[in-house]
Amino acid sequence: MLSQSNFLAKQVVIDLKSKNDLANLRVAAKAVASVLKKLSENIKPGISTKDLDDIAFKEIKAFGMKPAFLGYRGYPATACISINNELVHGIPSSKRLLAKGDIVSIDLGTIYNGFYGDAAITVPVGKISSQAQKLLEVGSSALEHAIENVKLGNRLGDVCAAIQTVIEKNGFSVVRDYVGHGIGRALHEEPAIPNFGRAGSGPRLLPGMVLAIEPMLNMGDWRVKTLNDGWTVVTQDGSLCAHFEHTVALTEDGCEVLTRI
Repeated sequence: MLSQSNFLAKQVVIDLKSKNDLANLRVAAKAVASVLKKLSENIKPGISTKDLDDIAFKEIKAFGMKPAFLGYRGYPATACISINNELVHGIPSSKRLLAKGDIVSIDLGTIYNGFYGDAAITVPVGKISSQAQKLLEVGSSALEHAIENVKLGNRLGDVCAAIQTVIEKNGFSVVRDYVGHGIGRALHEEPAIPNFGRAGSGPRLLPGMVLAIEPMLNMGDWRVKTLNDGWTVVTQDGSLCAHFEHTVALTEDGCEVLTRI
């Protein structure tokens, strides 16, 4: 995801992907989906976030690909693994053990033939509270409603507004400091995709656009802060938060979710 400052520019240049580009992006994205599925199957009380990161690294290598996040702007791990009030960019550690009742977000990327795949999930660790369960359901629903608005003739604001509407009507807050993004030969491309906005505004959606849409929502206030490690972003009020992401492509045939199993 990008920080808020990246989407304030008045004019952006959006790279439209060719059929060959999309073929490469599909492979990168399907690997991300597969690895996230593997990680979700290993989520259990007592496992460390470092153990999960090791699984992610081995699985990506088994696909013959490179981890997109490892070394990116100095990030030290394969996956971003964030627990409870940690929104994004949590650094895996052998000292961080998952406990029953936690919710854990995993953000993951791959590189294949110079093209990037990117997706994120937030999943429960055993039985969680009803309110935490609702947070996850609303976040997942917001992503699906956003995807439904990725269609020819719409504008980017339609996607952003769909996310905001679902989150806020259910009593949660929309994170405003971080946004989704275009993706392709770079992990972060234009356009930036805020999780809030006005329907009918922004760039028109065109064939060849590939977007990493990623709703981020908090149970409490929308404000977040970065910890002293320089990476981990947490809610300022300590409330639970969630993060979901799919990479999608818009073609003449409609919207294709590249990171869907």
